[in-house]
Amino acid sequence: MHDRPTILVPIRVLEGESFPEGTAELLSNVRVLLLGYHVVPEQTAPGQMRMQFETKANTRLGELETLLESAGATVETRLVFTRNGQKTIDRMVYEHDCLAVLDPGAAGNLDDVLVPVRGSVGVDRIARVVTGLFADTDADVTLYHVTEEGESNEDARTLLEGLATRLASGGIDRRRVVLTVRHGDDAFDAITDDASSFDAVVMGESDPSLSTLVFGMPTKAVAERFLGPVFVVQRERPLEGGRTE
Repeated sequence: MHDRPTILVPIRVLEGESFPEGTAELLSNVRVLLLGYHVVPEQTAPGQMRMQFETKANTRLGELETLLESAGATVETRLVFTRNGQKTIDRMVYEHDCLAVLDPGAAGNLDDVLVPVRGSVGVDRIARVVTGLFADTDADVTLYHVTEEGESNEDARTLLEGLATRLASGGIDRRRVVLTVRHGDDAFDAITDDASSFDAVVMGESDPSLSTLVFGMPTKAVAERFLGPVFVVQRERPLEGGRTE
């Protein structure tokens, strides 16, 4: 039996943002933290902005909450007027133990899901997100790894087989899981080129000792080049001394 991971869905609630087609159905099996936020200009007090627009923002959040709940999701909402949207998103991730953040795109028939894997760090969190989203669907899941210098095909397949085993224990039929290893390519270019063949992407974090592949600007670039939904699996919350939970 798989759990229901918490997915953060940020939306600029006063700027006319809405869910692309298929988003509610995509999130039907998870817990959703629906974050409505508005970035307040420097010359305006956040409290003043809240007093003026809180009712309108909450009405819109309520409409989106109803849409998600009608599809089966468990939803919690937060409304924030902030100076820095990204810092607010990061804070909500940690405060509510969100496993992933959704960068939404149009979700049609979810037949094929791409899961790029880079190193073993975060594999358990990737597995929880993928099983939470897709265990109760018929979607095929492609575990995808681009080898680095000195890494053998056997090493790469061992990494992917380990994740495949975790997915199977979470309820995804092993016959639905495809292992793909690419050699001699730039990892970022390979992923963005191949993502177009899939309906959704779940991107896990890199080993911290390696160059960052799927966080920061590269993640945004993937989302810009890929028209479907992208789930970015978040790092564990850092503890004192640089360790993680």
